[in-house]
Amino acid sequence: MDQANSDRHGQRSPLLAVGAAVVDREGTVVRCSSTVADLLGRSQDDICGHPVQDLFAESPGTGRNSGAGQPPAEGVVTFRLGSGGTLDVDLRVLPLDGSPDEYVIIAAPADSSSDWRFGGAFLRALLAQDQMGIAIHDVDMNVIRTNIRTEIFEGPPIVPGIRLESVISAEDAEMIERLLGQVMETGVPFVRKRLEIHSSAVSGYQWDLSLSAFRLQDPDGAPSGIAVTVNDTTAQQRIRRQMDLQHQAAVRIGSSLDVVRTAQELADVLVPELGDLTAVDISDAVLVGDEPLNVIEGMPSHLVRVAISSGAKQWPPGLLEPGQSLSQPFGTVHIHQLQLGQALSLDREDMLKVLSSPLTRGRLIPVGAHSMTIAPLLARGRMLGTVSVWRTEQPDPFDTAERALLTEIASRAALGVDNARRYTREHRAAAALQERLLPRAETDTAGLETVGIYHPAVGGAGISGDWFDAIPLPSLRVALVIGDVFGHGLSATATMGRLRTAIQTFADLELDPAEVLTHVEGLVQRLASETPTEQRDVVGATCLYAVYDPITGKCTMASAGQPPPVVVGPDGTARDIEVSPGPPLGVGGVPFESTTVALDAGSVVTLYTDGLFELEGFDAVHGINQLRNRLAVLTGADRSLAAIGRDLIGDLTDRPPSDDVALLLARTRIISEENTASWQFPAEPASVADARESVTRQLERWGLDELALSTELVVSELVTNAIRYAGGPVGLRLIRENVLICEVADPSNTQPRLLRAAPTDEGGRGLFIVAKCTSRWGSRYGRRGKTIWTEQPLDGLPDEMVPLFDLA
Repeated sequence: MDQANSDRHGQRSPLLAVGAAVVDREGTVVRCSSTVADLLGRSQDDICGHPVQDLFAESPGTGRNSGAGQPPAEGVVTFRLGSGGTLDVDLRVLPLDGSPDEYVIIAAPADSSSDWRFGGAFLRALLAQDQMGIAIHDVDMNVIRTNIRTEIFEGPPIVPGIRLESVISAEDAEMIERLLGQVMETGVPFVRKRLEIHSSAVSGYQWDLSLSAFRLQDPDGAPSGIAVTVNDTTAQQRIRRQMDLQHQAAVRIGSSLDVVRTAQELADVLVPELGDLTAVDISDAVLVGDEPLNVIEGMPSHLVRVAISSGAKQWPPGLLEPGQSLSQPFGTVHIHQLQLGQALSLDREDMLKVLSSPLTRGRLIPVGAHSMTIAPLLARGRMLGTVSVWRTEQPDPFDTAERALLTEIASRAALGVDNARRYTREHRAAAALQERLLPRAETDTAGLETVGIYHPAVGGAGISGDWFDAIPLPSLRVALVIGDVFGHGLSATATMGRLRTAIQTFADLELDPAEVLTHVEGLVQRLASETPTEQRDVVGATCLYAVYDPITGKCTMASAGQPPPVVVGPDGTARDIEVSPGPPLGVGGVPFESTTVALDAGSVVTLYTDGLFELEGFDAVHGINQLRNRLAVLTGADRSLAAIGRDLIGDLTDRPPSDDVALLLARTRIISEENTASWQFPAEPASVADARESVTRQLERWGLDELALSTELVVSELVTNAIRYAGGPVGLRLIRENVLICEVADPSNTQPRLLRAAPTDEGGRGLFIVAKCTSRWGSRYGRRGKTIWTEQPLDGLPDEMVPLFDLA
C-alpha cells in the first residue's frame, strides 16, 4: 500500500488524501481505510460497525443531506469530526462489484477534490488547445505531457519521453534545460522570456519563442516537475523587426546632403535585418546633380555602384564595388515592374536567366546567393537608381511583406537621395558662380606677391560666400581684402559678388580703409532694406580691408568683424596684427578705425576667414595661436606662398570643410630708395620752373631722357594748378618701377575735373594735357589734402597718344 501510494522518487502521491469505506445495505460501515479515520479524526473502531449517518454533522432529513438518511450518490457532505468540529467532504458512492449488498464510499476533503477536479479539467483544456504550447517535464527534464505538434510551431512534434535536443539544437536545449533547472532548484519562475531557438532538423530554421516556466510541487511542497508554456512569437517578432527597421531607416537615412553618403546609409540599414548583402546603384546623372530620367522614359542606361554593405564580413571578391559602373541588366518585364515602383524578387535560377554572360554573373550575383530582391529609387517621378539585397546565409526567400518593406524604405531613401542631388546641383552652381566671381588665385606686382586659396563648404549648410581679393592701386600700392558673407547658397554667393564689386569701386577712389568699410556698411544696410523682414538678420558680412604701400613699407587696415591677420617676418617670427576691431557689416552704429603697421620686405601676411578654424588641427579657442605657430614653421624665404597655403589647410579630400575657407597670403616688397625721388616747393610761381628742372635732372640720372618732355609738361601743369588753387607746400615725387609715376600733393581737398575747353577759353586745358601725356591719372585723398598721380610707360607713349600741339 505504501509503495502504491508513493512515486519512484519517494515523493508522496496526491492520492494519499483520498479515503475509502465499505458500507452494507443498512448503511453500517463495514470497514474503512486509515485515511478516512485520519480525515475524521477518529479511530477505525469508532467508525466501523456504526451507521454512517452517525458521522453526519446534520441530522437526516435536514440541511444538505435532507430526505435521505443516507449519503447522496455523490456530492459534498459535512461530517462531524472526533474533535467536535466539522469537515466538508466530497464523496462518491459506488456499488461494490460481486457484492450487491455492499457499497464503497470514496471520500476526500472538498477543497482537495475541487483542486483535482478543476485542475484536471484545466490541464485537459490546455493540452487540447492549439494557440499555446504546453509541456510538462519531470524532475529529469523528460517531457511527460505536451500538446506541441507540427501544426502549432511548423516544426517536428514533441512526444512524451522525448528530450529537447531531439527537436532543437544542442546548444539551445542545454540553455533551456539550464533555465528549467534553475526554476526546479529555486522555485522562482520566469515569465515570457524571449528566446531565439534553432531547429536541429532544418538547417537555418529558427523560432522566436516566448517561454514561461514554473515549478510543480506535491502536497508536501516537494518539486515534482516543471510546467512550461510556449508562445511562438516569430511572426510578431518579424513584424516588430520590420517596424524597427522602418524606424531606423527614417532616423538614419538622409542625415546628410551627400548622394553617396545617403546611399551608404540606406545600404547599412538593410544589413543584416533584411539580407546578407546590399548594394545601391545610382544613375551617373544623379551623382553630378543633373535631372535623372522620368519614370516613363525607363531605367537609366548606366548606373554606378556607390554603396555596399555586408555587415561585419568582407565584400565578396569579384562582385561589383563602389565606383564601378554597370549597364542596365534587366529585361522589359522587370523594368516595367520597377517603373511601377514595385520591388521584384528573383531566385538563383531567375538571376542566372537574366544574366546570361558568365562575366556579368560573377560581377552581379554573389557566391551562394539563393534569393535577391531589388527595389527602385523613385522620387518626384524620376528614376534615380536601384537598391539590391541578397540572401546567402538567411535560408528563407524574400516574401511579399519583405518586398513591400523594402519598397517603402527605398521610397523614403529616394527622397533623401533626390534632396542630396538637388543640393549637389545648387552647390555646383553656387561653387561655379563663386569661382567665377573670385579673382585669379595668384598676383605678382612690384609691391606684393599674393596667393589666394578658396575651398567651398561641403555639407548641409552649403557655400557661405567667403572671398578674397588683391586689388592693384595707383602708385604701386595693393589693396588686400578678405570677407565672409552671412548665409549660405546662391544668395550668399550673389551678395558676395555685389560686395566684392562695391569694394573694388571704393578702392578705386583710394579712400582710407575705414572709409571704405563705412561705404560698404551703407551698401549692406540698403541690401537689408530690400530684403524681406524675416530674412534681414542674415544680410551682412565680415570683412578686412588693407592697403599696402611698397614705397613706405606700411600697411593700413580696418576690420569689420574679421579675425586679426598674422604676419611672419623675414626672421621667421610670427605675430598677430592688432587691428582695431569693428562690428560686422550690417550691424551699424559703431565707427570703423584704421590701423597702420610697418612691414619689412619679405614679410608674409596671412588673411583668413573663420572657416579655417574648423579644419583638423585647429579649434575655436586656440585657433589663432595654432595658426601663428604653424605659420612660423611653414613660412620660409625659399618657400612659395602656394606651398605654404597647401600645407596650412592640409588635404581636404577625405575631410571636406563644413564651412567655406578663404585664405590670402601676401609677401611684401619695398621699392628701393634709388627708384624714388621727392621734393617740396612753396606756393610761389618760381616753384614751377624749379619743379621742372628737378624732374629733368632726375630722369637724366635714371636714363629716361625720352620721357623728360612729357613729364615736364605734366609736372608744370599739376604744380601750377596746386599753387594757383590749393596753396603750399606742394609735394612732388617720382617713382620708377615698371612705369614712371609722378605724384603732386597739395593741402586742398578740391576734386580735379577733366573739362573740354571751348576754343575761346583762356584756361581749362591743364588736365586735358595731363591725360594726353600719360597712360592714366587720378587722385586720392588723405587726412589733409590730396595727391594727383600719373603713370607713363617706361618705353614712352604710343604715337596715337602723343599730344598734337606745339609745346613751345
